[in-house]
Amino acid sequence: MSFFGNLYKEDLPPRAKTLYMYLKDRANKNGECWPAIKTIAKDTSMSVSTVKRAMADLIKAGFLKKESSFRDNGGQTSNRYLIKKI
Repeated sequence: MSFFGNLYKEDLPPRAKTLYMYLKDRANKNGECWPAIKTIAKDTSMSVSTVKRAMADLIKAGFLKKESSFRDNGGQTSNRYLIKKI
């Protein structure tokens, strides 16, 4: 079976599968990555809204965890995404 074999079996929309593979490719050895949503949208040829829907799909299905990050002054910075193992 291929690396993403279990992902293919899941009842997820194509946008979510594309996003999972993109994030997995960008993640470090701990499964963490910090790309901006606009960067993801540009790199995957999806709209920002579609990326947000795909993230919601993955979070709901348990494939992704999203953690908000903040600067010392309270401003938000890039979110941290933690890829769950398949």
